[in-house]
Amino acid sequence: MGRDDRLLLKMLHRLWKRTRARRQRHSQTVPGKGKSQAPLSPDLKANVRYLQETFGYSQDLVIREVTVKERRAALAYLESMVDRDVIQRDVLPSLMKLGREGGYSARELVTLVRDNLSIGHLKEQDRWGDVVYGLLDGQVALLMDGSRRVLLLGADSWEKRAVTEPEVETVIRGPREGFTEDLPTNISLIRRRLRTPDLRFETWYLGRATHTRVVISYLEGLALQEVLEELRSRLRRIDTDGILESGYIEEMIEDCPFSPFPQFARTERPDRVVADILQGRVAILTDGSPFVLTLPINLFTELQAADDLYERWVVSFIRLYRFISIFVALLLPALYVAFTTFHHEMIPTVLAVAIAAQRERVPYPAFLEALLMQIIFEILVEAGLRLPRPVGQAVTIVGALVIGEAAIRAGLASAAMVIVVSLTAIASFTNPTFGLGTAIRMLRLPMIFLAGSLGIFGIFAGVLAILIHLVTLRSLGLPYLAPVAPFIWEDQKDVVFRAPWWLMVTRPKLEGGLRNFIRTKPGNKKFVPPRAEPPEAEIETMMGEGNRPRGKGPSRRPRH
Repeated sequence: MGRDDRLLLKMLHRLWKRTRARRQRHSQTVPGKGKSQAPLSPDLKANVRYLQETFGYSQDLVIREVTVKERRAALAYLESMVDRDVIQRDVLPSLMKLGREGGYSARELVTLVRDNLSIGHLKEQDRWGDVVYGLLDGQVALLMDGSRRVLLLGADSWEKRAVTEPEVETVIRGPREGFTEDLPTNISLIRRRLRTPDLRFETWYLGRATHTRVVISYLEGLALQEVLEELRSRLRRIDTDGILESGYIEEMIEDCPFSPFPQFARTERPDRVVADILQGRVAILTDGSPFVLTLPINLFTELQAADDLYERWVVSFIRLYRFISIFVALLLPALYVAFTTFHHEMIPTVLAVAIAAQRERVPYPAFLEALLMQIIFEILVEAGLRLPRPVGQAVTIVGALVIGEAAIRAGLASAAMVIVVSLTAIASFTNPTFGLGTAIRMLRLPMIFLAGSLGIFGIFAGVLAILIHLVTLRSLGLPYLAPVAPFIWEDQKDVVFRAPWWLMVTRPKLEGGLRNFIRTKPGNKKFVPPRAEPPEAEIETMMGEGNRPRGKGPSRRPRH
C-alpha cells in the first residue's frame, strides 16, 4: 500500500468519524433515539435517574418504589398513558403477595415476578430504547435493583371514540361500522371479518418525535411479495419528525408525488378494507387516524363505491353514470367555452341564437365568464366544507341561489353558464372518492384555459396529456390504468360493470398474482338447475299414483 493510499484511507476514516458523531448529536435531540442499544445498569438508582433525565423530569412520569423479596424495585409509567386501575388492582397486589422473604438472586426474582403477575401482556427487555418506547406506548416498566432486565407490563389506556357509522362513505346497504382513531380497535374490526390465520399485521414505528404506530395488513400467500418488499423499502426510507395522519405516509411513499390523481385508496370502512385485502392488496393502518390506505390501486378502483359490493350486479350499471359524470365534470365548461368562442357552427342554430341572446349583456368573453363562475363555485364548496355542517349546507344552498340569480340579473353571467356550472357541480359530487374528485376539480381550470386559447384542439391536447400521464402513472409499481392498459381480458368483469359474484371466479392478475388465482369455485351457479329425479317421477310425486297412465307399469320410486 502506497503513501497516497494510506492518506486516502486516513481521510475516509476521519470522514466516517465525523458522520457518526453528527448522527449521535442529532439522535440525542429525540427521546430514545440512538439509545436503543444501550443496556440497562444493574443499579436501580442509576436507572431511575436515567429515566427522569430522558423524560426531562416530566410531571406525568411516575416512579413508584416498592420492595419485593427484600430487593428494591420501582414501577415507572406515564400517568397520562396508563390505566391506574390496572396498576392498583393487578400489579401492586401481585407484588405484595410475594412477601418480603429474601434469598433470591436478581435473575430468579425477575422470573418469580413474571410468573406471579396476573396481567396478560408482559415482555422482558434489557435495552433502554425498548423501555423508553414501551413507556411511550402506555406500558409500565418494573425495574429491580441488581438486574439489567426490565418487565414491561401492558396497562395502556386513553380516551377513544366509539365505533360509529362512517361520515364520508355512507351506504344504503351494508355495515354501519367505521374505523376510529384507536389502532387496536381498527385491527379488531378487520380481524373479526377475516378469521383466518393467514392474516398478517406488521407493526412499524414512524416519526422521530411522534413514534407513530403504523401497521401493514395483508393475507399471506395472496399479496404479492414484490409489492410487500417495495412497500417495506419505502416505509424504511421515511425519516421525519412526525406522522400525524395516514396522509403523511401517502405523500412520502407514492410513485408520482406531483400527480393530481390519488395513487392509494383511502377509506374509513372496515368492510372495504377487507374486500381489498381479499383481492390481494395491502392495507396501511395508522394510529390516530380513521382513514386506512389500501394499495396498489387503479383508476377504476376509485370509481367503485361500497354499495357495489352488496347490491345485485344490476345496480353496478350505475358505474357507467359515474364514468359519464367524470367527463362531464372535467370537460363540460371547457366545451361550452370552445363552442361559444371558436366553433359556433357545431351548435344548432336555434340554440346558438338563444345563447348569444343571453350573453348579449355579459361584458366579457365566455372564457372569463366560465373562469369566474368556477372560482365562485369552488369558494362556495370550500365554505360549505369548513363551516359547521348545518350552517355550511345552508350557506352553500343560499349562496348558490342568490349569487346565481343576482349574477344573471346584473349581467355578470348568462343563464346558460349558470346551468353549465350547476351540471358540472352535480357531476363532480357523483365521484365516490374525495381524492379523484379533487383531481378533477384541479384539472378543470387548465382545460377551460386551453379551450379559451385553442378551442376544441386545446381540449384534445389536454385530454391527450391526461391520458399519457395516466398510462405512465404507477401505484406502487403497478399500472394505474390496468386492466385496460395493459388490457387483461379476464379482469374486465369488475371494471365498468361488476359481474355477479358467482361469475367472479378469478382474482385480478396484477394484484393477486397467479398464486391463489381462484376466488370462487367454478360452477357455483348453473343457469338451469339439475333435476333431482326424472320428469315422470316428479309428476307422480306431486299428483299421486292415480294420475299414472293406464297400461303403464309401476312408476319408479323417487330417489332421495
